[in-house]
Amino acid sequence: MLRTHAERAGLELAVASRGTQGYHAGEPPDPRAQRHAKKRGYDLSDLRSTRIGEADFETFELILACDRGHYEALIARAPAHARDKIVMFRADGDDLPDPYYDGPAAFEAVLDVVEAECARLVAELSR
Repeated sequence: MLRTHAERAGLELAVASRGTQGYHAGEPPDPRAQRHAKKRGYDLSDLRSTRIGEADFETFELILACDRGHYEALIARAPAHARDKIVMFRADGDDLPDPYYDGPAAFEAVLDVVEAECARLVAELSR
């Protein structure tokens, strides 16, 4: 979604999605997430779960954590010089809710938050 928002704004960004664990390595996003995202014009079908690697801390200038647990895991794994690249995805520092167990409305609510935060990030990065 961030990639799409950046492209719409004419901003060139290298965007990748990573996880802190390898539980679902190689798997696509949850079918419910794909369905809800597709209704909004986002195609997630080519995405596959990938665990963050050491090279990612060197490659990327900004690493976004979706919740406090991921933030702590990323800080623990990152080399000392890369820790300042890690920030919470939400500007208010709150966790991004996990809709997995909460039904269809939860996926829509998460998409609302993600879209708003992507728009905010693109605006900040465009300055």
